[in-house]
Amino acid sequence: MRGTIHSLKRGLRWIWDHKVRTVVLLLVVTLIMPTPVKSQFFDPCCAIMAAGLSTISSTLGNVIGGRLNAIFSIEQGISNFEQTVVWPQNSITQARSLVGALQVVFNQIERVMRIPVNSATLPETQQFEQNVLSRDPKQIAQTSAQYTAVYGAVPTPTAASPQTRNLVDMADAAAQAAMKRAIEIDALADLELQAADQINQSIETAAPGSAPIIEAQADAWLVRANAYTQAATADLIRVRAVDLADASANVKNGAANTAALEQQIYNLLKRQ
Repeated sequence: MRGTIHSLKRGLRWIWDHKVRTVVLLLVVTLIMPTPVKSQFFDPCCAIMAAGLSTISSTLGNVIGGRLNAIFSIEQGISNFEQTVVWPQNSITQARSLVGALQVVFNQIERVMRIPVNSATLPETQQFEQNVLSRDPKQIAQTSAQYTAVYGAVPTPTAASPQTRNLVDMADAAAQAAMKRAIEIDALADLELQAADQINQSIETAAPGSAPIIEAQADAWLVRANAYTQAATADLIRVRAVDLADASANVKNGAANTAALEQQIYNLLKRQ
């Protein structure tokens, strides 16, 4: 008898621990069981079934429904905390207004950069200036020929000494390299402005949770911009270095020419 009672308690405890499964099982069994034809007199099975369904409904409403209401309250509290503390609507509105103001500044910067600065008046120099200010990397291939048309070619071996030809060639090479790099940097500046504009528009319409992603994109473009700036600085340093080297070479050639002239004068005086 005790074993039966113990088994019954364990069964009831299992049913209580698995309320949802028990309810689903009872509903399935109720639906698939063949229903016998009842007489017009009172059937005790209907009363038992009604009481069972009432108990099940009460259990679902009080136990499971209460837990669901508690979960809903927690989620609502989290949502209110995010809207009032983490991402307050006023701060988001102010940030978007600032983005709109910055977009106006970006547009002004772009218009300033597009102001024509061409100043050449002759046909060959106008063509070369248009090439240098084209902001189009496809025009780099024509830079050398147009440079030679304006500044001339390297003197022939019969027209200048080897030292002079080397200096001229190196100066021309540095000047052309700087001009070609300037075209590249102008094109890169345009791409950076386009990227900044796209990032700015994304910030204006982005959800608060996506801010770290947009920030990472902006940081990546900032690193690229720094790299382009370093490349431009390197070109300036090279041009300055070639200029200093050219000045040094001119001094050396002057010293060598002076020494040669002194030797010629000495030889003339010695003959007399």
